[in-house]
Amino acid sequence: MIGVSGHKAWSTPLRRSLKVLGLLVACGATATLGRAADQPFFEKKTITIIVGFSPGGLYDLTARAIARYFGRHVSGDPLVIVQNMPGAGGATALAFLFGRAPQDGTTIGMLKRSYATDPFFDTEGFKYDPARLHAIGSTSSETSVAVAWHTSPIKRFEDTYTTELSVGATSATDGTVRYANLVKKLTPAKLKIVAGYPGGNEITLAMERGEVDAKFGWSWGSVKSRAREWLETRKINILMQMGVSKAGDLPDTPFIMDYAKTDRDRRALELIFAPTYMAWPLVAPPDVPADRVSDLRRAFAETMKDPQFIAEAAELDIGIDPIQGADMDGIVRRISGYDAATVQRARELGAP
Repeated sequence: MIGVSGHKAWSTPLRRSLKVLGLLVACGATATLGRAADQPFFEKKTITIIVGFSPGGLYDLTARAIARYFGRHVSGDPLVIVQNMPGAGGATALAFLFGRAPQDGTTIGMLKRSYATDPFFDTEGFKYDPARLHAIGSTSSETSVAVAWHTSPIKRFEDTYTTELSVGATSATDGTVRYANLVKKLTPAKLKIVAGYPGGNEITLAMERGEVDAKFGWSWGSVKSRAREWLETRKINILMQMGVSKAGDLPDTPFIMDYAKTDRDRRALELIFAPTYMAWPLVAPPDVPADRVSDLRRAFAETMKDPQFIAEAAELDIGIDPIQGADMDGIVRRISGYDAATVQRARELGAP
């Protein structure tokens, strides 16, 4: 009886103590879960920017400049690195984003600007829906140019009417080929296209070595930043400018739109050059969650206003007139609505 009465004496306080302990444990677990829920997804993670071209070009330069400031504006302050994945005129990196790339936001791409229009021109080679990708932003729009090496007999565009010009190019669907082809079809220019170079840097090296005379589809911004010395020493001649609108600092250089003979041709050219509107596209893979896409877009917009980034971009001659991701996605959707006749004419003009 003593044992029983003793047990009764201490069992109630013990039960109360255990109950309090349980509440404390539960509260601690709840607090831990709360902290986990509040922790930004990108905290302690690394974001990799895949660049679809060789190191040293303006795509690469732009991506690396963004990477140095982008992470500080992403929730969680992640590390941001750049990985080059050249090949097939930028198509290798594009295929990676659609395929093996993580779909959680930790991998994004600085893609070829024609990613939104390539499926129109090569329906067999590019079987993807560009609208599935999530545009993060572009540092600016761009105008492309055609340039000839100073040792070439071609000094101005009209010279191509009587003298053949050899043009270095990458793959058949890249702008270096497509733009040269449409110039051949809309003008009297005599062009010999030499395709197969892995990227733009290799084409410029080929010009220096005398393998080819010219390069088409070279971004004017890239020329001014990466080939400034060539411009100042007149080692290259600007033959033609191509895009939706003329460059303000090339008022006297021939403009491809002026060679459109019909309204249909003009619409077709607008489709072909739509990528110049989003010239340096930073894009997320198809299945990245919407909230992370929003975070990345917000971080891009803030990076474009970051005083340190703006100062470095100025030193590197990277033009900053940003296009936001939502606007880029709108362009992609609009492109998908072009009528069949316009699309067919664009294919005819850009086809090899």
